Amino acid sequence: MGDTPAEIEQALRAGLERDLLVVSGGLGPTHDDRTVELLARATACELRVDEDLETRIEARSRTVAERMKRPYADFEPGVRKQATVPDGALVVGLEGTAPALLLELDGCIAVVLPGPPRELQPLWQATLETEPMGRLLARAAAPERRVLRFYGVSESSVASALAAAGGDGDGVEATICARDSEIHVDLFVDPGAEERAHALEDAFVAPIAGYLYSRSEAAVEELVLELFRQRRLTLATAESCTGGLVSTRLTSVPGSSDVFVGGVVAYSNDLKTGALGVPDEILSAHGAVSAETASAMAQGARMRLRADVGVSVTGIAGPGGGTAEKPVGLVYLCAAGPSGQMARDFVVTGDRETVRARAAVAALHLVRLLVTEP
Repeated sequence: MGDTPAEIEQALRAGLERDLLVVSGGLGPTHDDRTVELLARATACELRVDEDLETRIEARSRTVAERMKRPYADFEPGVRKQATVPDGALVVGLEGTAPALLLELDGCIAVVLPGPPRELQPLWQATLETEPMGRLLARAAAPERRVLRFYGVSESSVASALAAAGGDGDGVEATICARDSEIHVDLFVDPGAEERAHALEDAFVAPIAGYLYSRSEAAVEELVLELFRQRRLTLATAESCTGGLVSTRLTSVPGSSDVFVGGVVAYSNDLKTGALGVPDEILSAHGAVSAETASAMAQGARMRLRADVGVSVTGIAGPGGGTAEKPVGLVYLCAAGPSGQMARDFVVTGDRETVRARAAVAALHLVRLLVTEP
């Protein structure tokens, strides 16, 4: 589907044949923001200026005009455009200058939301709390959702295991999504298909059970922090190619400070030696990107930052810097704890950000394995 007015109107008409049509974006003040105009055309509704909405948008726009030192007259046509709504539409709310609108029709509720997430998210929540949406949701029956999360197995292997177990169908729908080397599987179960879902799940998981790490939507950093909390362990990081991504993921979780003591981003060899105590002879003999350096970095983080466990990442994120012996995408990891250590190395195919993201996820899973495997 394209972005011409005719194509957008066609898409809107198709959506209006359902119980609920939700559209985001195209609510701005410029001529090419056409969502409201085309929705009115598709529903045969007249357009009108909502005076209360115009007053509210005007107040926000005057503030912007003053901040930009521009006359309000420059904004006035756009304000009037954004305050123009289909006759009968409910103005749900306003976060910026684009309103959320709800239009109830015979057999369908049409919802129009702004595009920016910081505006869309609160306005969608407000939309769900309206009386028309309440009536619609009361009629809806969401399918049961079962969550399965795998790491260390390929997407194709997961798909093969699902197919061998009988695949989806008969009231069970499966989705498989690869995300930074994790494989996320969701099973959606219709009412009455629970027995079929149990049988499918058991047969599907059995051959790849060793790679199943969670039956929840919790991110790996949340799982790691909870595992450490339960075992009364602390964690420190030593990062090179990931530049602090492992630490960022850990500290994104509220309350992580009771587990995570801190980290060192040691990009240069001098800092690897000075901050983490990596011996010069290891760097000279094996290089910064090596299993030996990763081990020394993990031990250094553990000792220098006084943590129970240290985890390290060193690699070649690219796009340059690779050699025949050490190609772009090569990553070494090590997690060291009181009872020993675990190491991994692999080559990631992809751009710089892909290498970095997958290396950070791999480091967190390595720490998880260190404290859970016997």
